[in-house]
Amino acid sequence: MLALMGAAVLVISVWHIPVPVTGSSSHPCGTPMAAIIVGPFPVAAVSAIVLFFQTFVGHGGITTIGANDFSMGIVGAFTGYGTWLALRGRTSIFWAAGMAGLIGDVMTYVTAAFELAVSIHPEAWLNYIGIFMLGYLPTQAPLAVLELVFTGLVIRYIADTRPEMMKWAGWTPPAKPRTVATGGTGGTGGATGE
Repeated sequence: MLALMGAAVLVISVWHIPVPVTGSSSHPCGTPMAAIIVGPFPVAAVSAIVLFFQTFVGHGGITTIGANDFSMGIVGAFTGYGTWLALRGRTSIFWAAGMAGLIGDVMTYVTAAFELAVSIHPEAWLNYIGIFMLGYLPTQAPLAVLELVFTGLVIRYIADTRPEMMKWAGWTPPAKPRTVATGGTGGTGGATGE
């Protein structure tokens, strides 16, 4: 299951959109969805592996794996998973998972804006964090909404078709109503032999 989530995070997060203001790029994360299914701790490790393989296709780089893993693999996974835990019994599975995807995605890019502001302008990072967040806004806002829909649909589908895969999510399927067989129409149970 962990390998499957790693492949899913790779495929989801490899679609980069350049963000000129930040000198970076926007992309969906997939880590909140993976955290719901396998837990947030393994996702932090899986995210680092995914980011390593993305360097071979021209995304990120070896020197940024730590910062990217912190924003996507740790902050994105843990805030998404925390949102799932907070909402899973209070709303539908689609909305609980979808909001986990949205919050995890947004928090990934708030963290990335913070990392960029601190690394590029350490003396005045408070002045620049808003600029970097505004730089991400035009590309990341629609991607966060798409991640809401995608995460909600995937988690709902898994819960409906393979509920045993949701054990880490702390979700159990609702009990099915039991039917009692009556064994007939309530008569004598057979021919009388007369």
